[in-house]
Amino acid sequence: MNDLPKEEIARALIEAARQRTGIAPLTNTYPDLDFDTAYEVQDAVVEARVSSGATVVGGKLGLTSKAKQVQMNVDRPLYGFLTDDMQIDTGQAVVCSDYIQPRCEPEIAFLLGRDLHGSHVTASHVLDATSLVFPAIDVLDSRFSGYKFTFMDVIADNSSCAGFTLGGTGTDPRGIDLRLVGCSFEKNGQLVATAAGAAVMGHPAAAVAWMVRQLAARGRGLHAGQVIMAGALTEAIAVSPGDTVVARFDRLGTVELPCA
Repeated sequence: MNDLPKEEIARALIEAARQRTGIAPLTNTYPDLDFDTAYEVQDAVVEARVSSGATVVGGKLGLTSKAKQVQMNVDRPLYGFLTDDMQIDTGQAVVCSDYIQPRCEPEIAFLLGRDLHGSHVTASHVLDATSLVFPAIDVLDSRFSGYKFTFMDVIADNSSCAGFTLGGTGTDPRGIDLRLVGCSFEKNGQLVATAAGAAVMGHPAAAVAWMVRQLAARGRGLHAGQVIMAGALTEAIAVSPGDTVVARFDRLGTVELPCA
């Protein structure tokens, strides 16, 4: 861990989000930004939201597919935190002007029924602790212009967390092989991508377990009632006012997000 001005770096990200204006990658100015420091900056960004009245309601995985890791030249995923002011309720629209450059991607979301913590946690523990799984759409919004960033930049930027919506009906994951759950992703009635749950680290629950183990190394865990977005099944797509994105999941249902 180094002596970079973490609070100053966090303020740059907070101000970019407030003004809805993209900035240059942090690593342009702070090339020594490392893994531990990036997560400390992320902590400061999340704490700023909490200090403004938001509540942490869950977490989000990113870079969970091998293709995305190869693209970013990294060998691990990353995580961030969701706050209640990011949630878009069923039937509501994502207001594009609230963001800098919104993109959407389909995910499987886990609603935890029990706390999860410890370096021993596996996908089996996650499934056992999960009350329901939901079809979900993650709304990304990088604070870096044109989504140009390094791995350390996006960690510091709370993994591009910006918004999320869940399908209206949850499903008990017991008896469902989430690896084989198929997903079709549509924009304005046109199919843009298909995938299956196995695209996320081989199993979506394995991604959640990875986050738990990473948090354990920092003396933290996940809590009952939190929603964990397990990671994108497909590439993210840009959205604008008037668009509608729909994610259809085998056995889990459909989630639709209009854009205003």
